[in-house]
Amino acid sequence: MGLAAIMWQEYVYFKRKFWSITLGSMISPVLYLIAFGWGLGGGMHGGGGDYINFIIPGIVGLTTMTASFSAIGNSINISRLYEKTFEEFMVAPLNMWVYAIGKVVAGAFRGLYSGWLIILLALVFRTKIDIHPYFVLMMVLNCLTFSAIGFTVGILIKSHADMAKFSNFIITPMAFLCGTFFPLAKMPFLLKNLIWLLPLTQTSLGLRSRGENIWNRTMHPLILVLYFGLVLVLGVHYCKKAE
Repeated sequence: MGLAAIMWQEYVYFKRKFWSITLGSMISPVLYLIAFGWGLGGGMHGGGGDYINFIIPGIVGLTTMTASFSAIGNSINISRLYEKTFEEFMVAPLNMWVYAIGKVVAGAFRGLYSGWLIILLALVFRTKIDIHPYFVLMMVLNCLTFSAIGFTVGILIKSHADMAKFSNFIITPMAFLCGTFFPLAKMPFLLKNLIWLLPLTQTSLGLRSRGENIWNRTMHPLILVLYFGLVLVLGVHYCKKAE
């Protein structure tokens, strides 16, 4: 019952803010498509094909990341520090695991919505993109992982300004370095191996997976599941301490 109530609350908010959420979800990815795809990447090749076809999965990955993270991270942080509505959930007869899962799943849905908007836009412009069950699985896991990160960061960080700093120092660098706009093979050896461990890198590689060996196709989702589980446990732990 508690989970359904949280999901319904998020649905009502999404319904009220539908157009602003939709347009806001499309602005940055569309700019990336225009600048890096149809502009800078016109006629270029990358990743074994046309550059525009290479960056579409990367843009899907970074869009689902930022949408999932922002939807929950900012919401939790604002409700704790400004609206003071977080305390209402803390005093309610609601298990913290239920609260956390409800918020994280709601954030993941927001990320998936943003991701599918970009896919539809790419299809409208007849950009080649291979949608298959593994692709969808990687999208879902990416959304859940970064929604859980947003939940935990929203609980831990003490001010909205610090949320912006976290995005600037963690989220934005991942958006550009984790194989979104260029192959990891172009990176220096040491930096390449450090970046490989990041969750968005696993998503970018997984979304572009075309007949990779079974080991790689297993590792990408497994690493995301590990990130998701560890961050969610950490978030619930600190949520209970806030209670």
